[in-house]
Amino acid sequence: MLLRCRCQELSCGGGRWRPRPPPRLQRGQLQCKNLHEFLRGLSPPVLDRLYGHPATCLAVFRELPALAQTGIMRMLFLEQPLPQAAVGLWVKKEWSKEQAQSREVLLGLRLWHPHTLPGGLPGVALHPSFRDNLRLALLGGGKAWSDDTSQLGPDRHARDVPALDRYAEERWEVILHFMVGSPSAAVSQDLAQLLVQAGLMKSEGGEAPCITSAGFQFLLLDTPAQLWYFILQYLRGAEARGMDLVEILSFLFQLSFSTLGKDYSVEGMSESLLSFLQHLREFGLVFQRKRKSRRFYPTRLAIALASGPSGTPPEPGARGFILVETNYRIYAYTDSELQVALIALFSELLYRFPNLVVAQVTRDSVQAAIANGITADQIIHFLRTRAHPVMAKQTPVLPPTITDQIRLWELERDRLRFSDGVLYNQFLSQVDFEVLRDHARALGVLMFEHPARRLMVVTPGGHPDVKRFWKRQKHSS
Repeated sequence: MLLRCRCQELSCGGGRWRPRPPPRLQRGQLQCKNLHEFLRGLSPPVLDRLYGHPATCLAVFRELPALAQTGIMRMLFLEQPLPQAAVGLWVKKEWSKEQAQSREVLLGLRLWHPHTLPGGLPGVALHPSFRDNLRLALLGGGKAWSDDTSQLGPDRHARDVPALDRYAEERWEVILHFMVGSPSAAVSQDLAQLLVQAGLMKSEGGEAPCITSAGFQFLLLDTPAQLWYFILQYLRGAEARGMDLVEILSFLFQLSFSTLGKDYSVEGMSESLLSFLQHLREFGLVFQRKRKSRRFYPTRLAIALASGPSGTPPEPGARGFILVETNYRIYAYTDSELQVALIALFSELLYRFPNLVVAQVTRDSVQAAIANGITADQIIHFLRTRAHPVMAKQTPVLPPTITDQIRLWELERDRLRFSDGVLYNQFLSQVDFEVLRDHARALGVLMFEHPARRLMVVTPGGHPDVKRFWKRQKHSS
């Protein structure tokens, strides 16, 4: 019996057949790598040069897992490679999984080098440059990491720690105000271009930059994650700006070991590093009274930067300001235009007072935020991390009614999953349908079947093989 088959390109989801919908905004998660993930992406020559400075080696060491740190310390004063079998005996069998993960980290960062010992036994050795410079960092000695400012005399315009904290916060908020379109916020052309290159803003037809969906997600991150993501984008384009990536990375790690409130000299810095210092000044990572000043002060943001997206400690005196009620009302005790703009991203503002904003979380406001790329978890994280001290004492901090409903509103947009497929129907007999269905299932390309109506859908990639099989069956019958 001849088999008649008709194929048709369709989108399928959950067994209901519909024409392909118009493409909607993809809500990709903003990727924020930690320090080790970033370093593993660098080329081996760049990593080898980075390990030539004690500050870099110490910064990398302190962010390693505890088991990896133990492995480093056990080999720090060994000049010869160790057999891998001996290294494996350092950890009990129940911790073998953690040991394998630590070994993978050490090999990925090139801190351990595989060796072949006499007799063909596999072994490992510590990176020689990393070993020597980590010794210097831990035991002392070598060249000073920064120039002494005693020859410059006392600073008549010295800044104390509270003043540095205020400066860092103000500079960083200028960037965030610029992203949300505040007319009073102005940044340099280099910084505006960096925001566009990072995908946080876009500029079309010579118009002023406007925020993107990635920018909306960026605004809801906490300050440490924002700053780390921003610096990573800067480092990716450093070489295109004519900067030495190793030099500026070493300087960043050096800043992470500086003392808050102490001034440091710019003597001996290259032109590339001086230009980088001016960019850090605009970001709020360092304070320099004038561009030509011979000293600068690292801020709290710079000191904790090497710890990655979760390294910056909370500012002294920082307090939450948001109260959330079970009736979906938000009371924000703040006069910050930036914080009000952030709350307005996912809620409807009802009332505005000098130091209080009242807003309502609604289905429409949450789904509008989700359409712009913000996730439900980011909204919940924003509310939880900025919770008023009265709410912070509760367990859980946010009412479950609110968190569950925000997640449900997000799921309403994800009930159907669309994928391409090829439809086969109009089989003349049940036997013919089952033969072709079983072949598609054996190939692993069957996506959907409806035996009662003799319908089946295969993947576009598997369609040619299924079609050829059908032709052979047709000729043989």
